[in-house]
Amino acid sequence: MATIAQFDASISHITPKDACYRFNRDTRFSEDKRPYKDHFGAYICAHGKKALRGGYYLHLQPGQCLLGVGSYWLPTNILTACRNEIMGNIDEWRKCVENGKFVKLFGYPNEEKWDEPGGKGFGLASLKTVPKGFPRDYEFVEYLRMKDYCCWHAVSDEFFEGDSWLKEITDIFKTAKPMMDFMNNVIDDYE
Repeated sequence: MATIAQFDASISHITPKDACYRFNRDTRFSEDKRPYKDHFGAYICAHGKKALRGGYYLHLQPGQCLLGVGSYWLPTNILTACRNEIMGNIDEWRKCVENGKFVKLFGYPNEEKWDEPGGKGFGLASLKTVPKGFPRDYEFVEYLRMKDYCCWHAVSDEFFEGDSWLKEITDIFKTAKPMMDFMNNVIDDYE
């Protein structure tokens, strides 16, 4: 977290307890009564792991490790505000998400590739049609159809065995930070 705080001062006060999810599972309503999860997750965000605001996500699980940045499961009113912000500042948005490094690491909306080494994605889900109240013929409609504004990059288990993994994680998170900051400027009005 100290490494991330060097380029994102907003998370400098976050402790591991503020970011890490519990290992034990809630088994009350589950048929699977195993007491522990089979993965480790941490969400490093200025407002804590339960915030709507975008942050940095680390998921460690054998064969399914990934790094993520952004916001997901946004309420409809905030999602609409984000879409309006994108329409109003499309050139700034495109600089964040269409630069070569971002596209190489995360791809374009709806082009997620989980089943390949170095899988990547931008947005977890998209609407099939244009959201209500937005023009159907908008040139960059794929950004308005997104249901969340997050991106992820899958890494192999061996990724963490070398000496350079911390630098590589930092580069991945730094690449996505402008997109996250764009969204957080909208989300901050609601938190």
